[in-house]
Amino acid sequence: MLRAGVFKNEKTAEEQVVQVLNFDIHLVKDYRGNRYIERITECVPVENKNEYTFDHRKEKTLEGKFDKFFDNATHYFMKTTDKQLYIYRNILEYIDGEYIITNKISDKNIKEMRLNMTDSDAEEFDEFVASHWGKESVYNMAEERKQKSAKAKAKTKTITK
Repeated sequence: MLRAGVFKNEKTAEEQVVQVLNFDIHLVKDYRGNRYIERITECVPVENKNEYTFDHRKEKTLEGKFDKFFDNATHYFMKTTDKQLYIYRNILEYIDGEYIITNKISDKNIKEMRLNMTDSDAEEFDEFVASHWGKESVYNMAEERKQKSAKAKAKTKTITK
Protein backbone atom coordinates (compact mmCIF):
# COMPACT_ATOMS: atom_id res chain seq x y z
CA MET A 1 0.00 0.00 0.00
CA LEU A 2 2.93 2.30 0.69
CA ARG A 3 4.59 1.43 -2.64
CA ALA A 4 1.32 1.97 -4.49
CA GLY A 5 1.02 5.44 -2.98
CA VAL A 6 -2.20 4.72 -1.10
CA PHE A 7 -0.47 5.72 2.15
CA LYS A 8 2.45 8.05 2.71
CA ASN A 9 3.03 7.16 6.36
CA GLU A 10 3.84 3.64 7.60
CA LYS A 11 2.04 4.13 10.94
CA THR A 12 -1.14 5.28 9.20
CA ALA A 13 -1.04 2.27 6.88
CA GLU A 14 -0.48 -0.08 9.82
CA GLU A 15 -3.35 1.48 11.76
CA GLN A 16 -5.76 1.08 8.82
CA VAL A 17 -4.78 -2.55 8.24
CA VAL A 18 -5.13 -3.49 11.91
CA GLN A 19 -8.63 -1.98 12.02
CA VAL A 20 -9.86 -4.48 9.41
CA LEU A 21 -7.55 -7.43 10.06
CA ASN A 22 -8.68 -9.53 13.00
CA PHE A 23 -6.53 -12.62 12.48
CA ASP A 24 -3.25 -13.47 10.78
CA ILE A 25 -2.89 -17.04 9.56
CA HIS A 26 0.83 -17.74 9.21
CA LEU A 27 1.67 -20.46 6.68
CA VAL A 28 5.05 -22.21 6.56
CA LYS A 29 6.66 -24.49 4.01
CA ASP A 30 8.80 -27.28 5.51
CA TYR A 31 11.93 -28.83 4.00
CA ARG A 32 9.82 -31.45 2.19
CA GLY A 33 7.77 -28.76 0.45
CA ASN A 34 4.66 -29.30 2.59
CA ARG A 35 2.73 -26.24 3.65
CA TYR A 36 1.01 -26.02 7.00
CA ILE A 37 -0.42 -23.42 9.36
CA GLU A 38 2.29 -22.55 11.87
CA ARG A 39 0.09 -20.29 13.97
CA ILE A 40 -3.10 -18.23 14.01
CA THR A 41 -2.63 -14.85 15.63
CA GLU A 42 -5.33 -12.43 16.75
CA CYS A 43 -4.59 -8.75 16.13
CA VAL A 44 -6.28 -6.59 18.77
CA PRO A 45 -6.26 -2.81 18.31
CA VAL A 46 -5.03 -0.95 21.39
CA GLU A 47 -7.51 1.52 22.81
CA ASN A 48 -6.12 4.94 23.60
CA LYS A 49 -6.18 5.47 27.33
CA ASN A 50 -5.65 8.70 29.16
CA GLU A 51 -2.71 7.90 31.39
CA TYR A 52 -1.98 11.47 32.33
CA THR A 53 -2.01 12.45 35.96
CA PHE A 54 -3.36 15.66 37.41
CA ASP A 55 -1.80 15.01 40.80
CA HIS A 56 0.54 17.98 40.33
CA ARG A 57 -2.11 20.18 41.97
CA LYS A 58 -1.71 18.21 45.21
CA GLU A 59 2.06 18.57 45.28
CA LYS A 60 3.38 21.08 47.80
CA THR A 61 6.90 21.47 46.42
CA LEU A 62 8.11 22.74 43.08
CA GLU A 63 10.22 19.59 42.73
CA GLY A 64 7.13 17.41 43.16
CA LYS A 65 5.25 19.46 40.55
CA PHE A 66 8.16 19.06 38.10
CA ASP A 67 8.21 15.29 38.70
CA LYS A 68 4.51 15.06 37.82
CA PHE A 69 5.01 17.30 34.78
CA PHE A 70 7.85 15.13 33.48
CA ASP A 71 5.79 11.97 34.04
CA ASN A 72 3.02 13.43 31.88
CA ALA A 73 5.53 14.64 29.28
CA THR A 74 7.04 11.15 29.12
CA HIS A 75 3.58 9.60 28.53
CA TYR A 76 2.87 12.19 25.84
CA PHE A 77 6.08 11.57 23.93
CA MET A 78 5.70 7.79 24.19
CA LYS A 79 2.20 8.04 22.73
CA THR A 80 3.34 10.39 19.99
CA THR A 81 6.60 8.77 18.91
CA ASP A 82 6.24 5.08 19.74
CA LYS A 83 2.51 4.55 19.60
CA GLN A 84 1.51 0.91 20.02
CA LEU A 85 -1.36 0.34 17.59
CA TYR A 86 -2.15 -3.26 18.45
CA ILE A 87 -1.20 -6.26 20.50
CA TYR A 88 -1.10 -9.74 19.13
CA ARG A 89 -1.90 -13.07 20.72
CA ASN A 90 -1.26 -16.48 19.26
CA ILE A 91 -4.54 -18.37 19.42
CA LEU A 92 -3.33 -21.60 17.89
CA GLU A 93 0.21 -22.91 17.36
CA TYR A 94 1.68 -25.97 15.68
CA ILE A 95 4.04 -27.44 18.28
CA ASP A 96 5.82 -30.81 18.01
CA GLY A 97 3.46 -32.17 15.37
CA GLU A 98 0.16 -31.06 16.88
CA TYR A 99 -2.01 -27.97 17.10
CA ILE A 100 -2.20 -26.40 20.56
CA ILE A 101 -4.65 -23.68 21.57
CA THR A 102 -2.50 -21.16 23.42
CA ASN A 103 -4.73 -18.12 24.13
CA LYS A 104 -8.39 -17.16 24.21
CA ILE A 105 -9.98 -15.25 21.36
CA SER A 106 -11.15 -11.81 22.51
CA ASP A 107 -14.81 -11.47 23.49
CA LYS A 108 -15.34 -8.91 20.73
CA ASN A 109 -14.15 -11.33 18.05
CA ILE A 110 -16.12 -14.24 19.52
CA LYS A 111 -19.26 -12.10 19.28
CA GLU A 112 -18.51 -10.97 15.72
CA MET A 113 -17.69 -14.50 14.59
CA ARG A 114 -21.01 -15.79 15.95
CA LEU A 115 -22.94 -13.11 14.06
CA ASN A 116 -21.69 -14.61 10.79
CA MET A 117 -22.60 -18.23 11.58
CA THR A 118 -25.63 -20.37 11.02
CA ASP A 119 -27.42 -21.50 14.18
CA SER A 120 -25.92 -25.00 13.98
CA ASP A 121 -22.39 -23.61 13.43
CA ALA A 122 -22.87 -21.20 16.33
CA GLU A 123 -23.88 -24.10 18.61
CA GLU A 124 -20.75 -26.05 17.68
CA PHE A 125 -18.64 -22.91 18.11
CA ASP A 126 -20.16 -22.35 21.57
CA GLU A 127 -19.21 -25.91 22.54
CA PHE A 128 -15.67 -25.29 21.31
CA VAL A 129 -15.40 -22.01 23.23
CA ALA A 130 -16.82 -23.57 26.42
CA SER A 131 -14.51 -26.57 26.25
CA HIS A 132 -11.38 -24.45 25.81
CA TRP A 133 -12.10 -21.25 27.73
CA GLY A 134 -15.07 -22.03 29.98
CA LYS A 135 -18.83 -21.48 29.85
CA GLU A 136 -18.45 -17.83 30.88
CA SER A 137 -16.62 -17.18 27.58
CA VAL A 138 -19.63 -18.26 25.50
CA TYR A 139 -21.39 -15.23 24.09
CA ASN A 140 -25.11 -15.43 24.81
CA MET A 141 -27.07 -13.67 22.10
CA ALA A 142 -30.53 -14.40 23.53
CA GLU A 143 -30.59 -11.24 25.67
CA GLU A 144 -29.30 -9.09 22.83
CA ARG A 145 -31.96 -10.50 20.48
CA LYS A 146 -34.69 -9.68 23.05
CA GLN A 147 -33.46 -6.08 23.30
CA LYS A 148 -33.33 -5.68 19.50
CA SER A 149 -36.81 -7.16 19.18
CA ALA A 150 -38.20 -4.79 21.84
CA LYS A 151 -36.60 -1.80 20.10
CA ALA A 152 -38.01 -2.88 16.73
CA LYS A 153 -41.51 -3.23 18.21
CA ALA A 154 -41.28 0.18 19.85
CA LYS A 155 -40.10 1.72 16.57
CA THR A 156 -42.97 0.06 14.68
CA LYS A 157 -45.51 1.43 17.19
CA THR A 158 -44.06 4.93 16.77
CA ILE A 159 -44.25 4.73 12.97
CA THR A 160 -47.84 3.41 12.91
CA LYS A 161 -49.10 6.19 15.20
